[in-house]
Amino acid sequence: MKSYLFKAKHNWTGLCLAVAGFTALIAANDPAGAAKVGNEQFVESRPADEPIMAIISLHDQQITIYDDKGWILRAPVSSGQKGRETPAGIFSVIQKEAEHYSNMYDDAYMPHMQRLTWSGIALHGGPLPGYAASHGCIRMPYDFAERLFDLTKLGMRVIVAPGNVVPVAIDHPALFQPKTGPRTVAASAAAADEATRKADQARLAAMNAYRESTAAMLSVRKAEILKRKAETQLSTTERPIASAGSPEAKEQAEDVKAKAAAQLADVEAQLGSAKAQLQPKLDAVAAAREAASAAETARVVAVEAARKAARDLEPISVFISRKTQHLYIRQAFQPIQDIPVTIQDADRPIGTHIFTAMERTGAEIRWSVVSLVTDSGDEVNGTARESRSRDDKVTATDLSTAKAALDRVVIPQETVDRIAEIVSPRSSLIISDEALSSETSEGTDFVILMSGEPQGGLTHRRRERQIEVRYNRLPYWRSPFGAPYSPWWH
Repeated sequence: MKSYLFKAKHNWTGLCLAVAGFTALIAANDPAGAAKVGNEQFVESRPADEPIMAIISLHDQQITIYDDKGWILRAPVSSGQKGRETPAGIFSVIQKEAEHYSNMYDDAYMPHMQRLTWSGIALHGGPLPGYAASHGCIRMPYDFAERLFDLTKLGMRVIVAPGNVVPVAIDHPALFQPKTGPRTVAASAAAADEATRKADQARLAAMNAYRESTAAMLSVRKAEILKRKAETQLSTTERPIASAGSPEAKEQAEDVKAKAAAQLADVEAQLGSAKAQLQPKLDAVAAAREAASAAETARVVAVEAARKAARDLEPISVFISRKTQHLYIRQAFQPIQDIPVTIQDADRPIGTHIFTAMERTGAEIRWSVVSLVTDSGDEVNGTARESRSRDDKVTATDLSTAKAALDRVVIPQETVDRIAEIVSPRSSLIISDEALSSETSEGTDFVILMSGEPQGGLTHRRRERQIEVRYNRLPYWRSPFGAPYSPWWH
C-alpha cells in the first residue's frame, strides 16, 4: 500500500485519527462488522483490455471492474446512507479530477473523483466504515481509487445495481454488427499532419519573403536618402559658378557641379535598381501570403476532417425506452437521433438490459449483457419474477429474458443499417422500461435510474448544470457531429 501526503488545506492528520478511532470503536463493539472495515482489494494479475465496465453492488457494498475477459479489480465501497441512497441505475464517467473538493459538503476532500452526474454523484476515495455512510457518492479505498483513476477513461460505463450482477456473453441477431471491417483514422490523421507540414512551410516561406522585401525596402530608402543628399549638394554648386570672379574659379566651380551631377546620376541609378529589385519581392510577398492563407485553410479542413473521423469512430450508445416508445442515439456525449420505435406488447414490462459491444472476432463483434432486476415483482417475458429479499444475490443474467427483450423491439431498417455503419467495440445498447433521467444532459451519456429503488442521494442535490436535452429529429446522418471530449478516450 502506498502512503500519501495530502495538502495542508485541511487537517488530514486529525481526520485520519478520528476515522481510525471510529474504526476501532466499531471493531470493539461489532466484531462481525470489523471484518468489513478493512480496505482489502482483490486484484486479477493481468493487464486490462477494452471495454472496461464498473459494477457496484449496493447489497454487497462492493465494486467490481470488468474488462473484455472478466473481472480485474474488486474492492469494498461505502454508498449512500438511508435517506441519501446512491441511486441504482446506469451511468458513465463524465468528468475526472485527481484532486477534488466538495462544493456541497464542507469542502470535503474527494481524491481521484470520477463524476457520474452533474448533480454530484461520483466515485472517489474516502473512509469506509463498513456500511453505507456517504451522502450519495460511492467511496472507495484511497489506493484503489487512485489505481482505478489511472485505468479508466471518460465514458466508462458504471452500473449501480441493487444486487450483485455480472456481465455474460450473449448472441442474438438483433444485436448490431458492423457492415465494414475495423475503421481507422490513420489516413485522415496522416492527411492532417501533411497539411499542417505544408501550412508551416508556406508560413515560413511567407516570413522569408517578407524579410527579403524588408531588406529590399531598406535599400530603396537608403538610395532615396542618398539621392536627396546628392540633389542638395548639386543645388549648392550653382551659386559658386554665378559668383566666380575669374575663368579659373568658374571652371573649378563647374567641375564641382559636374561631379555632383555625376554622383546624383549614380545615386539615381542605384535607386532605380533598388526599386526594380523591390517590386518582384513585394509581388513574392503577396504570392507567399496567398499561398500561406490557402495552406492554412487546407490545414483547418484536414484537421477538422481528422477530428470528425475520430469522432465518428467513437463508440455509440443506443437507448430504447418502453416508457417513451423511442430510440435515442448518442455519440461522444452528444445526442444524435431520437425516433419512435415499436415495442411489441408495450404494456408488459421488458426489464433493464445493458448490452455492450466487446472485441471483434473476425468481421463480427461479440456482445455481453447485464440485466438489472428490481424488487417490484413486475412480469418480464410473461413470467413473474420470483420475489427476493435484500439478502439474495443475483449473480447471473437471465439470457432468455435479455433475448426476449431484443425480440420485442422493432427498429426501422434504415436506422439499423445506419447504426451498422458506425457501431464499434465499446458501443452499447440499453433497453429499459424506464425513461431517460433528467440527469441526461449536455456532456453526459445516457443516465437511466431504476424507479423501483431509493434515490435519496439525488433528492438532496442540485444540478450543477441546468441544460435542456434536445435531439435532432432529422435522420442523424444529416445531424452535426460534435464533442466536448469524447467518451472512452483521455
